[in-house]
Amino acid sequence: MALRCFPIWACPQTAYYHYPLLGFDIKRRRIPLWECSSSASQRAVTVVGGEVPYGRELKKPSDEMGLTQESPQPETFHRDLSMLPKPLTANSLTSSAGDDSKVRISFQGIPGAYSETAALKAYPNCETVPCDQFETAFQAVELWLVDKAVLPIENSVGGSIHRNYDLLLRHRLHIVQEVHLPVNHCLLGVPGVSIEDIKCVLSHPQVLLTPFPSDSSKFTDVFVYLQALDQCVNSLNDLGIQRVSAKDTATAAQTVSSSGERSIGAVASVRAANIYGLDILAQNIQDDANNVTRFLILARDPMIPRTDRPYKTSIVFSLEEGPGVLFKALAVFSLRNINLSKIESRPQRRRPLRVVDGSNNGCAKYFDYLFYIDFEASMAETRAQHALGHLQEFTSFIRILGCYPMDLVS
Repeated sequence: MALRCFPIWACPQTAYYHYPLLGFDIKRRRIPLWECSSSASQRAVTVVGGEVPYGRELKKPSDEMGLTQESPQPETFHRDLSMLPKPLTANSLTSSAGDDSKVRISFQGIPGAYSETAALKAYPNCETVPCDQFETAFQAVELWLVDKAVLPIENSVGGSIHRNYDLLLRHRLHIVQEVHLPVNHCLLGVPGVSIEDIKCVLSHPQVLLTPFPSDSSKFTDVFVYLQALDQCVNSLNDLGIQRVSAKDTATAAQTVSSSGERSIGAVASVRAANIYGLDILAQNIQDDANNVTRFLILARDPMIPRTDRPYKTSIVFSLEEGPGVLFKALAVFSLRNINLSKIESRPQRRRPLRVVDGSNNGCAKYFDYLFYIDFEASMAETRAQHALGHLQEFTSFIRILGCYPMDLVS
């Protein structure tokens, strides 16, 4: 880069500079200042048609001062102000419907799973990426292979999904959205069969999880979050159909489609039936008609909290030792009229037991818990900020998992 220096002259008069910290004044004269310019900086200025109606030239030093310094080449401002970049606003940082096609979302399962349906409900034009395990869906976001991940967190019939709560704490992703998905379990069969031809159905049962191994990458994810067979026990018993477990609902539909057996059916979603070319023999066969699963959308960066619509904030914390500490911790929300919509406790894996010293001489032990809480307020609200500041007085650990808009769609 070629450098060219030229002086910037000022009136050569004497000036006094006062330095109070040093305790004396300094008498000095102004001297020429030198400016460094390059050809690259000149190319950044564009002149349109040789006209400069909105620009101005740098004037040469006055000859009256007796200065004969060489002046630089004239520089102008760009006259088309509309070409300048616009400042970012809050709306620029939120996703719009037109951006759905650019979003890639990972989910656990294969095409046709309920998690994929939840992703498509949040982003209708997104690209879904199937993963074998929930852990893999998290890692895909962390490795920048996808933009977001969708995670089932609780079901109105089956309850909370504890494994996924643990994954929220283990990974550093942020909750940016929630999706409430009504569950519509369908009885599916190969084309041309009737309900009377079905003798057994494939779907996933309720499976209890064993503790995490130290190396989570070797953990085979067999957890079934919707417990489809258990949610359709009465309907399947009325039909006299035997239940056979499968990895998940979409896998069950894929297995029935590939086998072509007329006596085997599957309990899965309408989307799975369309993908694998199966007939829908019956819809809404779940025993509880009001069956809803709540999903979370996770991203690398948190969402900027706002106050233009109802927001929800999810946090996790552990408490200091002492009587009534949990009551005091929860009271910080009640004092500020903040509603708690969810509270979940999980034993701390690294420190499962807490020893109580004192009168019991260290003999009393009890579980040390983590508490997951969802409260209905935005972190942009002063009351929420004061509540968390107050909560820190009673906690030994606290982390905000995300602040995101509430899903109010029926």
